[in-house]
Parts: sequence; structure tokens; C-alpha cells
Amino acid sequence: MLGYVTLGTNDLARSSAFYDELLATIGAGRMMSTDDFIAWSIPDNPGAALSLTKPWDGGEATVGNGVMAAIQLEKPEQVDALYAKALALGATDEGAPGPRGEGFYAGYFRDLDGNKLNAFVMG
Repeated sequence: MLGYVTLGTNDLARSSAFYDELLATIGAGRMMSTDDFIAWSIPDNPGAALSLTKPWDGGEATVGNGVMAAIQLEKPEQVDALYAKALALGATDEGAPGPRGEGFYAGYFRDLDGNKLNAFVMG
């Protein structure tokens, strides 16, 4: 149902470098870019994207408590790789990859701005 998720940042250059490297791990690249906004997607799935922006109101970007963006992948090994890459790039651990109930495998981390993400596989 969701088409894309937008995360806020206070340092677009720093955060975009993080996401360029992180999302390359799953074959995603920039699909749209302006001075204040960048969106990434996987070429064969352009309907789903993750984007990053400085807040349009000019205020500071803050993290929403309880808000999380989830990146769906096909195999647990992809979850492991994305999670490991995120931590190598400076993300913080919010829950190592592993089974979370029946048919759900996920790893959780926070990006450089404190936004919470998860990489997951269903099935």
C-alpha cells in the first residue's frame, strides 16, 4: 500500500552519503534528486522508494518516537547484509537480525539522524 517513506535530516550531504552506500547493498540507487530532497528505489520496483529531506518548514528534523521505515527484502541473507552495512556506516543497533515470530525475519537500526529502520523478510 505504501509508495514511499520520507525521513528527515539536518545534514543532507552526510545522510545521503550514508544512504547511497547502504541502499546500494540491495541494488537501489537515486531515482530523484534536488538540492533539498533525494529518493532511492530499486530499478525493477520504482513504485517503492525511500526519500530523505530537510524539513520543508525550515525547522530541525526530529525523530518520531514509534515511527519506523521498513525495507522489505527477499532473503534473510539480504537482511543480514543490509544491517551489517548500516552498522559499518555508523548506524546504531536497535535489534540484530533474527527471527521475530513465525515467518518474520528482521534486523533493526537507527540511521545517522536517529531515524529507525528495519530490514525484513516475510515467509
